[in-house]
Amino acid sequence: MLYVDGKWVEEGQVAVHPEDRGYNFGDGIYEVVRIYKGRMYQWDGHLTRLFRSAKEIKMELPWSAEELTDLANQLIAKNNITENDDATLYLQVSRGTAPRVHDIPSGIQPVIMGFVRRKDRPVADMKKGLTAQLVEDIRWLRCDIKTLNLLGAVLVKQYAKDAGAQESILHRNGVITECSASNLFVVKNGELYTHQADNLILHGITRQVVIDLARNNGITVHEEAFDIAFLKQADEVFLTSTTAEIMPLISVDGVDVGNGQPGPVALTLQDLFEQHINTSVLV
Repeated sequence: MLYVDGKWVEEGQVAVHPEDRGYNFGDGIYEVVRIYKGRMYQWDGHLTRLFRSAKEIKMELPWSAEELTDLANQLIAKNNITENDDATLYLQVSRGTAPRVHDIPSGIQPVIMGFVRRKDRPVADMKKGLTAQLVEDIRWLRCDIKTLNLLGAVLVKQYAKDAGAQESILHRNGVITECSASNLFVVKNGELYTHQADNLILHGITRQVVIDLARNNGITVHEEAFDIAFLKQADEVFLTSTTAEIMPLISVDGVDVGNGQPGPVALTLQDLFEQHINTSVLV
């Protein structure tokens, strides 16, 4: 069961207006929320970021936080997600329908859409790790906004896949930013390094959880830019995201990171993250 612009519809019944600005321009925002055992994880963080993204693209959301929470819970219930299920919830808001012009029309009503998909945790991949390829970061300069403009992310992921890797690590003029759809961390001498949360990366929900878990457990975290040379000298490399959780990257450009296996810091953080899931207050 999907929710589209005020209506509950079945798969195959959805129609997108040809002049919806999300369809024409990618003029909209979205969030992907993890559901563990039938409950949303870090919902408040996702909701806060949704409202921030709307503000940054000059869109006023007509729904309150309470109304969006109610919608999310209805999506879970109507799709029969139970305490035995892991899943993801997708919410998207386009600016709405208007004649196709590049400037923002006045009086336009945002269109909201949402759905839920059952999705297992990537446990096997987290145990063995993924391979990565360095790719030039060709995306726009407001990566901190979670918008529908994802063609750049699609292309850099495909570039890595074409090179025989499973993930891309992005850089701007040699400075590492993040991955195609996730944040990046490296470990050097037991300390974490990740690009600062500015306009060049998405302010990841899981990224912040990992930073907090690390600091609360005596692991030093540096939020600062670093270059390709520093990356290639790292003891460990891993990415973080809502769906990938804490995913080790065991090789970059065909060269092993460390001993080519998930490292001790990443494994420790995976354990801490597992505890956090189990003990967090879930909405």
